[in-house]
Amino acid sequence: MSAPNGVPAPAHNPLRAALWMTGAITSFSAMAIAVRELKGAHDTFEIMAVRSAVGLLIVLAAAFATGRLREVSAQRLGGHVLRNAIHFTGQNLWILAVTLIPLAQVFALEFTTPIWVLLLSPFFLGERITPLRMLAAVLGFVGILVVARPDVGGVNLGMMAAAASAVCFALTGITTKVLTRRESIVSIMFWLTLLQLVFGAGIALWDGVVRWPTAASWPWLVVIGVTGVVAHFCLTSALRLAPASFVMPIDFARLPLIAVAGAVLYGEAIDAAVLVGAAIIFAGNYINVWSETRRNPR
Repeated sequence: MSAPNGVPAPAHNPLRAALWMTGAITSFSAMAIAVRELKGAHDTFEIMAVRSAVGLLIVLAAAFATGRLREVSAQRLGGHVLRNAIHFTGQNLWILAVTLIPLAQVFALEFTTPIWVLLLSPFFLGERITPLRMLAAVLGFVGILVVARPDVGGVNLGMMAAAASAVCFALTGITTKVLTRRESIVSIMFWLTLLQLVFGAGIALWDGVVRWPTAASWPWLVVIGVTGVVAHFCLTSALRLAPASFVMPIDFARLPLIAVAGAVLYGEAIDAAVLVGAAIIFAGNYINVWSETRRNPR
């Protein structure tokens, strides 16, 4: 069975989707570290422009090498523009938050994304919220609260940016899932990198002040570009293989990973709560994957 543009319809495979998500989790975490290393060197729009330029070159080279460049289609350009406008907004808010507050706190607030996906997917995707999916999401969110212990009374710009980015990322996940029903991953990645390059470069040039990459910042910008492409390729691959309400809660596992990275690299506090929260998050993910593979043994 194929979609109208000749792209084969993906088979439902939650286990493979979960494996793809491990690649997304690792790549998003590496990207956050690279962004932190660039703190103060470039504004968020400059980072997004360079990241997207590097990503576009990678996508074009990979598509040409594999003979899949013909899969790029403009039939659903409106959907791509909508998806990338939402994602561009969320990504810039996320980059801003990474430069202002601890990594664990950024990720804790960002990880309300799966909750939003779970609540919105029945309306936009027609997906059914099963009791076990809901349990997995609740456990993941409880784990986040245990790790981050957010101080509601100390809300600041960084926290507001991270929270707003979560809503944008949820809508991005939903629009991505819609596109995967008719578009190939190559086409989605092409429009992702091209449109975000246009958005980022346009706004970066708007104020007439541009800080060009230096010998010190280039390596980190390249890391951001590469990990950005890999992360979105893995995420899109996962969304082609399983429901968004199943895939997105797996991303909760990124929080304990980034908490450890923040402690090792930047001396950010880590204590027993991180381990307890990580165990709760793992339990939620295990239930999520186990229940989905039990219902779909393939």
